[in-house]
Amino acid sequence: METQVQTTYRPEPTYYDHGTPAERWERAQQFFEAKDYAGAARVLTGLVEEVPEQIGPRLLLARALYHSAQLRRAEAELRVIVERDPVEHYARLLLGRTLQRQARDEEADRHLRIASALSGDFPEE
Repeated sequence: METQVQTTYRPEPTYYDHGTPAERWERAQQFFEAKDYAGAARVLTGLVEEVPEQIGPRLLLARALYHSAQLRRAEAELRVIVERDPVEHYARLLLGRTLQRQARDEEADRHLRIASALSGDFPEE
């Protein structure tokens, strides 16, 4: 009687998730700077899952998603940032712009006003 050994399939790591977190952060920034926003998002998605408490990778992921027109995903990442850090100016600004691109102007205005107030950018009267 033969004994069968079951093996679990484990996909090989791809270029996007290869290396240490610091190496992947560097790679994501390179993709972003080269305007390969989808590539940056692929690297950053895994990195954000690994270090969800860090704002930097999540914010860059949101920016990459915004620039690659993945607006619902960008919105979700930005809402996490704003929930954790309500005074994160750039996240508020980008959330407002993301909502504008989805024709959700009323929601967008609230976040854009808060972003302006946080940056000290008040309209002159």
